[in-house]
Amino acid sequence: MSAAWKRFRRDRLALVGLAVILVMVGAAVLAPVIAPYDPSEQFFDGLTLEGAPNPPGGKFLLGTDLLGRDLFSRLLYGARTSLIIGVVANGAAVILGTLLGVVAGYVQGWLGAAIMRFTDLMMAFPALLLAIALAAIFTPSLWIVAMVIALVNWVQIARVVYTETTGLAAREYIEAARALGAGSGRILALHILPHLVPTILVYATLGIATTVLLEATLSFLGIGVRPPTPSWGGIIFESQSYFLSAPWLVFFPGLAIMLLALAFNLVGDALRDVLDPTQRGR
Repeated sequence: MSAAWKRFRRDRLALVGLAVILVMVGAAVLAPVIAPYDPSEQFFDGLTLEGAPNPPGGKFLLGTDLLGRDLFSRLLYGARTSLIIGVVANGAAVILGTLLGVVAGYVQGWLGAAIMRFTDLMMAFPALLLAIALAAIFTPSLWIVAMVIALVNWVQIARVVYTETTGLAAREYIEAARALGAGSGRILALHILPHLVPTILVYATLGIATTVLLEATLSFLGIGVRPPTPSWGGIIFESQSYFLSAPWLVFFPGLAIMLLALAFNLVGDALRDVLDPTQRGR
């Protein structure tokens, strides 16, 4: 682990990404302390005399939105929404994909074939369209959106885990363990899953970026987390008619989404290089 950390520290971009993640997580956790105002509070002086949002500066650090609410406070609380959905949805997708991939790769036969054909069927549908259809069926909320994203994001990790498990199950030491009387549970727990941890860890990190972007897309389309719960995509959705007159309403949440997704991608790429010997030096 110390050797892996030393290799990780050599990647300066990964360290920058890790710092961005830590800052955003800290801001989300400490939002009630850092936020100067309640994210749902509408201020009488939050709008100009013409009824337009106030620009950044003065009392409102990043300006106000179309209802006179402090944008900085809403971005801090919106970070909570994005991170919760990113971690919960991606975590559920990784668990589901790993479980199905391991079962299909180890058991094989008709059960493995059925699982993988179902996986192929799910991969044939565009993830965004499938997420929109599921979000339209259920009443959108924080946890429903997380569930919807998890149901469309498990297929990639399932395919990768299936391929690796199939290769591991054919190794000589697995045959030796079976010959010595080891059961399937023991083989999976001691001889297969430990070899899958690096792959799972990398995909879990990279998947958070995809999940955050998908949540922002759903919120932008109006089928994500419902108001008054703030989310970065929801802020952009509410402010799209003010794109020219109040560009800060789109710029700041868009920048936050871009930075968080880029940070997780940088860290995920570095973890892949560190944990996968075949990627080193590329």
